[in-house]
Amino acid sequence: MEKRDNRFVKGVLTGVLCSLVTAAAVIWGTYFVLSAQGDRAVQESGQSNLDYVEINEKLDDLKDMVDAAFLYEADEEAMKEGIYKGFMSSLGDPYTVYYTKEEYEDLQESSSGEYEGIGVQISQNTDTNLITVIRVFRGSGAEEAGILAGDVLYKIDGVDITGEDINNVVAKIRGGEGTTVNVEVYRESIKDYVNMDVERRDVSMDTVDWEMLENGIGYIQITEFDGVTHGQFRTALGELGGQGMKGMILDLRDNPGGRLDQVVDIADDFLSEGVIVSTKDKNGKGSVYEADEEVLFDGPVVILVNGNSASASEVLAGALKDYDKAELVGTTTFGKGIVQSIIPLEDGTAIKITVSDYYTPSGENIHEKGIEPDMVVEKEEGDADNQLERAKKVLAEELKKSAGR
Repeated sequence: MEKRDNRFVKGVLTGVLCSLVTAAAVIWGTYFVLSAQGDRAVQESGQSNLDYVEINEKLDDLKDMVDAAFLYEADEEAMKEGIYKGFMSSLGDPYTVYYTKEEYEDLQESSSGEYEGIGVQISQNTDTNLITVIRVFRGSGAEEAGILAGDVLYKIDGVDITGEDINNVVAKIRGGEGTTVNVEVYRESIKDYVNMDVERRDVSMDTVDWEMLENGIGYIQITEFDGVTHGQFRTALGELGGQGMKGMILDLRDNPGGRLDQVVDIADDFLSEGVIVSTKDKNGKGSVYEADEEVLFDGPVVILVNGNSASASEVLAGALKDYDKAELVGTTTFGKGIVQSIIPLEDGTAIKITVSDYYTPSGENIHEKGIEPDMVVEKEEGDADNQLERAKKVLAEELKKSAGR
């Protein structure tokens, strides 16, 4: 077996000891930024202390050295993009990045929820930078090829992607329907690397799954918040309501977040009034998102959460908890209480930049703290889902109380 990059091996050893989910994307290209796409607000920062003359002179010196001594042919376009990426990376914020024109086009296309790709959901650990598969979708090329949840992405088409931004990895894996991409993963269960050719397919992503359980309990799982999510959620409400749903289990476990407009619309379906979420930037300015009068479901709700429930998932869980519209069962959520905006540039490139904190209706910012559930239930190993079973019991008790009123 060939010798592996030490950065990757070290990261794997670290990664298996801690939570791998920090911010996530779907290989089909999901839009995981919390803010609504299209926000152009840029804060005035005053006079820059950067000496651009000095910087340009040093870059010229570096370029001369490359031209004189570098063994291989330099890609000047890649060098230019690397400068921009390095500039944004120097801010030290894992959620603030630069997108090339191609990367931004992919990001725009993916936010609709309809795209072409291999069909897995992935996450990136901000400590190790390792990218891990957290979900494989039914009927996808990834499922057919044998990719499993928990696989750590190592190489794409033979190129080591360790440490790359998650959206860049998404761009590498996506492609036209019927084409294939070679994916090499590290699989902890066998402690070895697995190499697979995976077919890309045309997919309309299902971000909402639902089923009717016993005793009038409806179960809805939201895997992330894409452009199609609110419509799918309303379809689930309609079908389960037609089957006599009296209480709801809303499963947000392992949901990395997504579009703010989608999660606000879903929270609004439960609330008749009040603030859903508010934001505040470094100048104390921000936005307030409020519920309207229409309520689509007013029965008891239990929300399942865990340490991988992040960002927009925490907006929804926090809003329903603050208004006593739901009980939370599971473990403390991830704790991403900051908002990113996508800012397009004139040349077709873009940046994603952290612009504000967000606050639950009670005024709490949950960044790096998360939301503590009403009932802490650790996930137990085994085939049975003990967290879901506890949620059923909690909801059954609520339904009994409601019936007795």
